[in-house]
Amino acid sequence: MGLTIGVDVGGTKIAAGVVDENGQILARTRVPTPADPQWAVDAIAQAVRELKEQHPEVAAVGVGAPGYINRDRSTVILAPNIAWENEPLKTRIEELTGLDTVVENDANCAAWAEFRFGAAAEHSDMVLITVGTGIGGGIVLEGRLHRGRFGVAGEVGHLNMIPDGLPCGCGGKGCWEQYASGRALRRYGREKAAADPVAGKRMLDLNDGVAETIRGIHITQAAEEGDPLALECYEDVSDWLGRGMADLAALFDPAVFVLGGGVSDAGRLLLDPVSQAFQKYLTGGVHRPRAEVVLASMGSASGIAGAGDLARTA
Repeated sequence: MGLTIGVDVGGTKIAAGVVDENGQILARTRVPTPADPQWAVDAIAQAVRELKEQHPEVAAVGVGAPGYINRDRSTVILAPNIAWENEPLKTRIEELTGLDTVVENDANCAAWAEFRFGAAAEHSDMVLITVGTGIGGGIVLEGRLHRGRFGVAGEVGHLNMIPDGLPCGCGGKGCWEQYASGRALRRYGREKAAADPVAGKRMLDLNDGVAETIRGIHITQAAEEGDPLALECYEDVSDWLGRGMADLAALFDPAVFVLGGGVSDAGRLLLDPVSQAFQKYLTGGVHRPRAEVVLASMGSASGIAGAGDLARTA
């Protein structure tokens, strides 16, 4: 199969592109995600039709959607950010566009892109960890996307790290993403600056002296300048990331962990302490082979490229 269209559906935007066999995006379009869940389906279809007009040879569509996708990649079981519940997305997009359609979880699409074209292209076993507002993930084992019996594997952000810990948006408590995400980084910065305004002076200065509204960009800038308290915030996030990755290594034994998502834009500020924490907590430590830890290389293209390639290979 030649060209396909990949669609990356987010809570605020729908991005789509024409994808070739090498994962290159030849044309793009982007529209806001409508508030009405049914209009969101129409918006996806319109983006696909627009791109197909530019490239009539397009043969199939892959849609990466946030939430649970069923085993046969046809139905969005639940996507809270878009208010989809048991949405027959495959059928509806096929009816509206006339193109064969595959639906997959958005983090799985990103993992597939990194495996096929990006930072994990030389490996057959990998785990993607997306560190953003929360934590997402995707798992490839022996060259195949690991989806589980019901299609909903890879929700790594909701591993339970602390029984009865911090409440999570999923309804549980103590989930990994409450301690190792962009949201957690922000919380650490606010708490530390409020507790010690002298030590937190640089972060406070970047935010007009208000601890309660410090954001990740303030913490990152201060850390890049060498501010000790901001670096401590990154160390806290990295320590928790390393703990969770060690657990995942015990389960899946991947060759490589790929760190993606917005927080990973900090580069070595995150990568180095995460690598150290992972080695610290890995079962067996120096007595066993250890997975590489690398930064994602596909950036914002990963969702589109992964969805488009899955439409070709599924």
